[in-house]
Amino acid sequence: MSTSMAAASVLDGAALAVRKPKANWLRDVILGGQDGLVNILGIVLGVIASGGTRGVLLGAGFAAAITESISMGAVGYTSTIADRDYYRAVRRRELAAIQAAPQAAREEIRRTYAGKGFSGELLDRIVATLTARPDRWLTTVTDDVLHLQPVESSDAVRSAVVITAATLVGHLIPLLPFLWLTRASALAVAIALSALVLFGVGVYSARSLVGDWRRSGLKMLVIGLGAAGIGFAIGSVFHSTH
Repeated sequence: MSTSMAAASVLDGAALAVRKPKANWLRDVILGGQDGLVNILGIVLGVIASGGTRGVLLGAGFAAAITESISMGAVGYTSTIADRDYYRAVRRRELAAIQAAPQAAREEIRRTYAGKGFSGELLDRIVATLTARPDRWLTTVTDDVLHLQPVESSDAVRSAVVITAATLVGHLIPLLPFLWLTRASALAVAIALSALVLFGVGVYSARSLVGDWRRSGLKMLVIGLGAAGIGFAIGSVFHSTH
């Protein structure tokens, strides 16, 4: 491969990285869904352990489902906006550094790509190409040197919607059986469904990202049911004091 073709390949890769969506949908789904499911299962177990009625259980459950879903979506929105503002602040800082000391900034690019294995004339051509335009230069610094991902306002809206929906669905999984089944049957179905969903989320996470699916599924299952079990323990304490 000629040096010009190699430089063009590096440039195309950098451009593709910029265009590629950085929003992590899986993270938002797991964050909202797992939080909603574990939270409401803990409430259900706590209400049952404390001797609460079916009406109390459903009232507390649906109130928590609505309020926490909105709250989690708001947290997703504000945290993504904070990431966006940080990214923009870093870009302003790095642009000022490039304008104030271009040679030092150019050497930073050189060191980065030398660390990737490029050298000699090819390295010179890559550095010259990447620093030929201020916008490309700045993107190279943020992406390849600082390893930051661009965040847009639309990402914040998407994150809020996904987390809100996932949290609400997570809440409904252990709660809905209590609308139709007897208390004992509903509790058994709620725990079984929650365990199945938690294990499935762990498996899907490992399949989509990295890791052993069995270990990931069991880990998600143990953490989720263990956290929900705390609600049962707290409910039992309050029941024993009355």
